[in-house]
Amino acid sequence: MKRLVYGLGRSGLGVLAYLQRHGLRAAFYDDKLKPEEAKQALALGFELEPNPTPGHYQQVVAAPGVPLQHPRLQALRQGGAEVIGEAELVYRYSQTPLIGITGTAGKTSCTLFTGHFLRALGFRALEGGNIDPPLASVVDEAEVVAVEMSSFQLERTVHFRPRVAVLLLLGVDHLDRHGSLESYHAAKLNLIKNLTSQDALVYNAQDPKILAGIAHSPARRYPFQPATDPRETNLNAALQAALAYAHIVEREQPGRAWAVEPSQKALEPFRTSAPRPEARYEVFARMGSLHFIDDSIATRLDAVRAALEAAPAPVAWILGGVDKGAPVEELLEVVERKVQLILAVGQDGPRMAAPFSERVQVVEISEPDGRQALRQAVLEARQRLSSGSVLLAPLATSFDQFRDYKERSKVFREVVLELGGTRG
Repeated sequence: MKRLVYGLGRSGLGVLAYLQRHGLRAAFYDDKLKPEEAKQALALGFELEPNPTPGHYQQVVAAPGVPLQHPRLQALRQGGAEVIGEAELVYRYSQTPLIGITGTAGKTSCTLFTGHFLRALGFRALEGGNIDPPLASVVDEAEVVAVEMSSFQLERTVHFRPRVAVLLLLGVDHLDRHGSLESYHAAKLNLIKNLTSQDALVYNAQDPKILAGIAHSPARRYPFQPATDPRETNLNAALQAALAYAHIVEREQPGRAWAVEPSQKALEPFRTSAPRPEARYEVFARMGSLHFIDDSIATRLDAVRAALEAAPAPVAWILGGVDKGAPVEELLEVVERKVQLILAVGQDGPRMAAPFSERVQVVEISEPDGRQALRQAVLEARQRLSSGSVLLAPLATSFDQFRDYKERSKVFREVVLELGGTRG
């Protein structure tokens, strides 16, 4: 089969390494090829395709960052190529059972928590997917993998079938990519399209869009109840996911020995030792009566709303980056009630802040360098607020000024501490 890996980065390089381990051939291509990534791909024994020709390839494994509507990708598809993603490729060539986890918010936390509970039960479990590392990098090393799955990954699945599917929340996100809320939700629900009566479905029992989406699924159902605290919600979902998988194993592998009994009561003590993901809502420093809160991962409307509600008022809200198309006007009520100052940073910050300008003070920070922009934002907040909180919940991706949301988080914390913040 003539196969092309389209797009490198974390996912594409993980796919190439996976193909090498499985003795599968491919060429690679990237619209914006980075020399270091090309060097890694060549070292793995793959050839660079300088100009992919429609009709030449039967299969294209596209990185999540390459939209399905990309003209070159569409041309390859029209030329007869099947376009799939990393998850579909891995599903076809590896036998490791997968627990697929998706939702508008909470995916990373739930994935980490699920792996944590699975290991407590005695499974050799790993996490991968949209979370580091890629699924292709860990799938052959584990007995079971908890897989964080974005809508970008799910929109290019075909036969992909997790043994446990977890649906956390269907909210608003990535309208810039999918074009409509319906298309975004349809991509998310691809997670459950191939489930059978032998599989399990863990779902938010209070989300009407999820309840409608799963109405005809034959999978065994494991509902969970959301909590006021998002961490508790994700722990509830992860606990159900781990138990659902344990029940599958009990049916298919009678006599399996367990590290602890697969029951909610037995796993309950492990909740307190669950890992805390990076760059999620955390009060990490103070300057007098001013609290500094890092929620760099908050790029979705629901996550930002929750962060604004939780932050001590008055709030100086650091907003901006690359706009994902969220209807920011839906935050008007909470902004008017909690926010005193908006610090608009990055490529789209000023435009995203414009709907609030008649309700609260907006300071536009035009500094193009990410570190300097955050530094200026902290200085402005410190000057204008004597108490309350400074919240980084950007509602936008970081790619205009940072490598990813983790780097944005790291820089924000460093800047606050450099300017006199004290931890805790």
